Amino acid sequence: MNVSLTLEEILPLLPGVAVNGGTSVTEIKGISSLDTARAEDLSFLGNSKYKSQVPLTLASVVLLPEGYVGEPKENQLFIRMKEPSRGLAEICRLLEKRIYPAPAPGIHETAYVHPDARIADGVFIGAFSFVGSQATIGPNSEIGSHCHLGDHVRIGESCRIHPGVKILSRCLIGSRVILNAGVVIGSEGYGFEQVGESHEKVPHLGVVVVEEDVEIGANSCIDRARFDETRIGAGTKIDNLVQIGHNVKIGKGCLIVAQVGISGSVEFEDHVVVGGQAGFAGHLKIGKGAKIAGQAGITKDVEPGAFLKGNPALPFQLAQRISVLQRKLPELFNRFAEESGNK
Repeated sequence: MNVSLTLEEILPLLPGVAVNGGTSVTEIKGISSLDTARAEDLSFLGNSKYKSQVPLTLASVVLLPEGYVGEPKENQLFIRMKEPSRGLAEICRLLEKRIYPAPAPGIHETAYVHPDARIADGVFIGAFSFVGSQATIGPNSEIGSHCHLGDHVRIGESCRIHPGVKILSRCLIGSRVILNAGVVIGSEGYGFEQVGESHEKVPHLGVVVVEEDVEIGANSCIDRARFDETRIGAGTKIDNLVQIGHNVKIGKGCLIVAQVGISGSVEFEDHVVVGGQAGFAGHLKIGKGAKIAGQAGITKDVEPGAFLKGNPALPFQLAQRISVLQRKLPELFNRFAEESGNK
């Protein structure tokens, strides 16, 4: 990754650090992993698994945890801090503003904005986007190209709506929300009634509410409720390709990894963590702080703080024990066959 940063720009971003060694390099020109870094690069140790790579790295500047024991090579600077990964994130935030600068406020000439839509100061609306009747966009929000904002949609301040996002009518988006490319908010819920041999569609008349500081990954879909609302709580982070069904309630500060599927009317309490490809049957309650391992199948309510794994899901330690025993089954069967043959 090619960058351009001086040490005078980097160090103020990292207050309270301990600096060891020195370098004649005046400008950092790249950020790389420890094993691929070259002179004039910055690297970091965020996982102790890669500790052995630190003495070998050619990086001019290395971010390290406070407890790291070792000295820099000649013309190398070690910066020790409590959380190197967080320090790197601060540096990357500065670089992000340079690499992806916010566009100047304004409405592209190819965009359509309904005459009665309310657009606050500092808003950017990209090419070929559509803003419907009585839609509201808060100050300093950015709407990328080819986005659709339906009638009566409300978007808070300082939101970033990436290209190709669809926010359907009457859905509400809080402040500082990031919707990545291809997200669909307010798609019709999956609901049908069996009538004879056919499936008749059940209209979904509700909305989706996304609270402040939520991020939703590319191509994820959140269905509108049948009558009331589907809600995503403040500070929740949702990965790519996640499906959230109608009437679902996601609490505050939850983490949901890619390809998770959540059926209708499921309720997550706050700070639930869900691994990739986990699936949830409908009408369940997932307790506060629960952790669900990747590919788990959840068919029952989950107690607060539980850690579940497997399909059907079991308490994590029990699932681990069963997994270990399953690997021993071939050996067990072989022993049984040998003993049976000796009798």
